[in-house]
Amino acid sequence: MALFPKFSKKREGVNVVMEQKLLQNVNNLILNSETCTGCGVCVESCPEDAIVIGLVGASRRGAINYAAPVDVDEQKCSYCGVCVIMCPFNALTLKVDGQERLPILEKEGFPQYDMKAEINEEKCVRCTICEEVCPRDAIDRNVPAFEGTYKGPVAGAKARQTAIMSETKFTVDKEKCTLCGICGALCPAINVKHRAFTAETGKVEGDVLWDQDKCDVCKVCVEACPEECITIERNVISDKIAGKVDIIEDNCCTCTWCSRNCPTEAITVEKVFEGNIEFNADKCPGGCSTCAEICPANAIYLPSAKPAAEMKHEIEPTIAVNKDYCILCGACVNACPGEDIIVLSRTGIRMKGPETDLFKRIKAKLFTPRTSKVKESTSGQVELKGTVMGKA
Repeated sequence: MALFPKFSKKREGVNVVMEQKLLQNVNNLILNSETCTGCGVCVESCPEDAIVIGLVGASRRGAINYAAPVDVDEQKCSYCGVCVIMCPFNALTLKVDGQERLPILEKEGFPQYDMKAEINEEKCVRCTICEEVCPRDAIDRNVPAFEGTYKGPVAGAKARQTAIMSETKFTVDKEKCTLCGICGALCPAINVKHRAFTAETGKVEGDVLWDQDKCDVCKVCVEACPEECITIERNVISDKIAGKVDIIEDNCCTCTWCSRNCPTEAITVEKVFEGNIEFNADKCPGGCSTCAEICPANAIYLPSAKPAAEMKHEIEPTIAVNKDYCILCGACVNACPGEDIIVLSRTGIRMKGPETDLFKRIKAKLFTPRTSKVKESTSGQVELKGTVMGKA
């Protein structure tokens, strides 16, 4: 009996680790079951047919924790790295003797995704919209924390007036100033300092000290001064707050949420896949919402109910997709427990590098129109069009 190769599969936290132990080296294919969306691109890309779709809906919704959205046969796998390259969500990693490597690139060559996701630094105003709308935590907003960033005082938060570059000029007419102390009592940036009172002069003497770093040019001191002896002038050098906003390409799924909602049109994102997706809402059973829950791009939604007076005898759709944000990954198709509800067809894919014969075969698979491969004839029992898979 041959001692090598030896195969094993084990779960380490969120990772499923497939291992092929050869005489001279060890190959490990690592699947992050938390990052994996069950889109099935790896299934269609695997040259050895070593990957199959698992219980996508149940695993992504957290209904089960014993299975990943896809399953890899560690003995069929050739550990070539094609699935790693083609995974749109960077959920797969290949290691050879503990080092990340892609043998398919080293030996034969293979095209890679031509990612276009960038932010024009000149146009970007460092707002928070892109970070908030991104469904994949792909925005790195490296901007200092100011007073308004958090509710309540926070150690290290900068004063809001320091957010923009400006020069402020504060002047006091000493001839008119009585050193009454009102401005100092109202503003932390002003300190009215009195000299020791002495009968020798019989006068109130001192100075008005101003701290530019603490001044936010609110002009309360100007308005409150009873002698009208204070003036403040501010010259704004730059109204753009400090910091930088970047897109983390490894996390970006090219959904365009950020680019479509950027108020200054500073973001450019081009989708990796081109094509179309259709939802046959009339076939969708009400109350499911699996596809909306697991969509990695937040492109699927449950339509808001219409008032009865506006229905006009039409059937209200139970599910819908905003095609502007759909990335045509296929996760919804694989998770849908109904039959022929979602139809996906891809017509283009952004890649860079020479198209090898292997990639051409993979592309043909990716461009084949798809619909759900499962059906739920019996409530709670999912079938792969004839074969019972398990419970969703």
